[in-house]
Amino acid sequence: MEIVRVRDEATLVDWRRVHNEIVPPAALTVDEVRERAERNVLEVAYDDGVLVGCSTVRPPSEETAAMTVIARVLPAYRRRGFGELLYQHCLRQARGPVETHVLASNADGLRFALAHGFVEVERYLLPGDEIPFVELRLDELDDREAR
Repeated sequence: MEIVRVRDEATLVDWRRVHNEIVPPAALTVDEVRERAERNVLEVAYDDGVLVGCSTVRPPSEETAAMTVIARVLPAYRRRGFGELLYQHCLRQARGPVETHVLASNADGLRFALAHGFVEVERYLLPGDEIPFVELRLDELDDREAR
């Protein structure tokens, strides 16, 4: 698997495609993704040139002292190890407490986060949404996950 930072229009469009397929209530425009790429690490994952996922690593903010790590894998490519590789890649960029956010209807994503030691902190709705997001926190990285 190859992981590439979003730096051009092609990778930006690929990142948006994965994000919007997995999180349709929070679908983003190309301009919104471009703006996010300026303040977060956005990456796309390919397997032999085929788009399989994307990730976001967001630094701590005024709202949270934790780094946010989100690994997304398209449904057709799940359960093949891509999520694990992408997640571990993201963790190598994280320091201190880590959180993630998963759409409550994404059972695979929730199962993955819980299996990796994340604990649910809260559920919240974005304005106009009907499906909540689940905020999960991983307070300490064990040695296996920090490699």
